[in-house]
Amino acid sequence: MTLYRPDGRYPLRQLMNPLAPCLTLAANWKLIADLTRRDVSGRYRGAIGGSLWAFLTPLLMLAIYSFVFGYIFQARWTSDQTRNVPFPIVLFVGLVFANFLSECLNRGPTLVTSNPNYVKKVVFPLEVLPWVASGAALFHAAIGTGALLLAMLVSGTPIAPTALLLPLVFALFLPMVVGLMWLLAAIGVYFRDMQQFIAVASTALVFLAPIFYPRAMLPEHNRWLLSLNPLTFVVESARDMLLWGQLPAWPSTLGYLACSMTVAWFGWAMFQLTRRGFADVL
Repeated sequence: MTLYRPDGRYPLRQLMNPLAPCLTLAANWKLIADLTRRDVSGRYRGAIGGSLWAFLTPLLMLAIYSFVFGYIFQARWTSDQTRNVPFPIVLFVGLVFANFLSECLNRGPTLVTSNPNYVKKVVFPLEVLPWVASGAALFHAAIGTGALLLAMLVSGTPIAPTALLLPLVFALFLPMVVGLMWLLAAIGVYFRDMQQFIAVASTALVFLAPIFYPRAMLPEHNRWLLSLNPLTFVVESARDMLLWGQLPAWPSTLGYLACSMTVAWFGWAMFQLTRRGFADVL
C-alpha cells in the first residue's frame, strides 16, 4: 500500500489511519523480504568470515563491555538485583536490544539519500525502506539472541519458561523503531546533519537505559526519567521474561504498545507528507 501520487495528493482518510504502517508491511511483505535478504547478504559479501561475523560481533562486544563495566568500572549489580545470574548475561540481554535500536537509528537518516534510484521510480513504495532496514537489524538481533541463549547454557544459567514470549517484546518495540526511522529518513533528506546528530543520540539512549547499571542505582525520585527512554521498558521486560520468569505488568505493556503504535503512525505520516520533495532535493 502506498499513498504517494505523482500529483502530491494524499487520501486523507488513509493518511489518518493509525494502522497504515502495519498495512504497508502487509501489502509489501514479499518485496520487503526480498530486499531484506539482499541487504543481509550484501553486507557480508567479500568478507572472509562471511555471515559468521553476525554471530561473532555480539560476542566480542559482550566480552569488551563485560571487562570494562564489570571489571574496570565494577558496575554495581548486587546478587539480589541479578538473582545470582552472571553479570555478562544480564548485560547481554540489554545489548541485544541496544544494538538493534542503534543499527536502525544510525541507518535511518540515510535510507532515502542512499537510494536515489528508488526515489526516481514513481511506482516504488519508498515507505518499505525502514521495514527492510529493521528486518536486517532483526536478523542480527536474532543471531545475538541465539548467542545469548548459548552463553546461558554454557554458564549454567537457567532459561525461564517465559523466554518463549521474548518475540513479543520485539513485536512491541518494532513499530516504535520503524516509526522513528520513517521520521529520520524524511528529515535526513532535507537536513543532512541529522546523521551526525543521531550517531550521538543513539549512543546516549544506550547509556541512559538500565543496561550497564540497575534502575535502583538512581535516586528514587529520578528513576521515572529512565522510563522516557524507549529502551528501558523492553530491556527490563526481556530480562524479567528470559532470566527471572516474570511477565511485565499489563497496564505498562498496553501503554507501551499505544506509544509504539503512535510513534509508528506519526513517523509514517510525516514521511508520506514530505516525500513529494525528495526527488527535487536529491
